[in-house]
Amino acid sequence: MWNWIRDYRRKKILAVPFPGKWERYIQNNIQYYQHLNNEERKRLQDLIQIFIAEKYWLGCDDLELTDEIRVVIAAHACLMILELPDDHYRNVESIYVYPTTILSPESSTGFFEVRTTPVRGPIPILGEAHHRGPVILVWDVVNKETRHPEHGHNVVYHEFAHKLDMLDGSADGTPFLTTPEDYQRWSEVCSREYLELCAKVKQGKSTFFDSYAATDEAEFFAVVTEYFFCKPKHMKLHHPKLYQVLQGFYRQDPAQKVFASQNF
Repeated sequence: MWNWIRDYRRKKILAVPFPGKWERYIQNNIQYYQHLNNEERKRLQDLIQIFIAEKYWLGCDDLELTDEIRVVIAAHACLMILELPDDHYRNVESIYVYPTTILSPESSTGFFEVRTTPVRGPIPILGEAHHRGPVILVWDVVNKETRHPEHGHNVVYHEFAHKLDMLDGSADGTPFLTTPEDYQRWSEVCSREYLELCAKVKQGKSTFFDSYAATDEAEFFAVVTEYFFCKPKHMKLHHPKLYQVLQGFYRQDPAQKVFASQNF
């Protein structure tokens, strides 16, 4: 019954043509869009329309939410699930957007708590994904990173990767997979790559991925997802097995698309 209602609503949403200005926002802000064929672009546009209509959007700290903000964020999020068969963002209900970097509140000692570590001061936040809460994004960071994918950073990819990770109930760096073989392959490749990264970071060696990926397995998955979509050719060259695992999960080969477009 609920699926029928959802499908009916989505048909009404998609009955409205995709606005031309929305496509211009995508073309002006998302380089990867040019590598998609017409069928993929149409499917992405459908996902964007549904995503924008179904999620609750909130502009924080007096930010006026514009169509451009919604479209750019939705386009990146939906690119990630372009080839995934199910409703992978069913655990995303709301997106809060701040105009610029925010600070987390200072941690304080509770009434019955014995402090064993220094009190943590405010920490700059560029984005957050809450297990049973909103995705929080900072617009000036989103806007800057979308225009420079060559840096390998994209807070939208990062936070929505966390949401994909959380879909199976836990944020452990392993998203919902389909077969035992997939889980086995994921565990073998990702565990090895993660431990190698941690060792290099600890030794002060240079790494292809940002050292933040060594924080824990969940952050590792989020960071390598950023590189998968932002710097796919380089990732495939430096970490081919890890690239192959993500290719299997996302069911996309962005490195091949970029290569084909540049040699067309």
